[in-house]
Amino acid sequence: VTTLRSSGGAIYRMQAVNLATDMADRVRANRGANLAYNAAAADNNCYGVGAVDCAPAAMAANDLFVWQAQVAATLPSGNGVVGVVPGAAATDPFTYTITITWLGSGETAATQPSYVMTLQI
Repeated sequence: VTTLRSSGGAIYRMQAVNLATDMADRVRANRGANLAYNAAAADNNCYGVGAVDCAPAAMAANDLFVWQAQVAATLPSGNGVVGVVPGAAATDPFTYTITITWLGSGETAATQPSYVMTLQI
């Protein structure tokens, strides 16, 4: 039983790393959005069949919507959040913190694992 739990936990951690990397790639591809990644997620139909050409802020909301759905579908009780902090000076990079949490077997909200990725752009 312990081996199975550990194996399942490792799979969830690997999936969390992949999901965080996916969001980091979305942020890099949409560099103009910056603080828009702090806003609410929204289905703006920015890609796919019949997609519209979205401005950076609308693309950020759409990225969050699609990504959060992937996190919820991939991890048990999965939740993904992106936080953005601008640099101190105008020339400093923005710092993005991507946090993913989930509940594995036998875990509670008090002991739930998480994965945090920080990047600067």
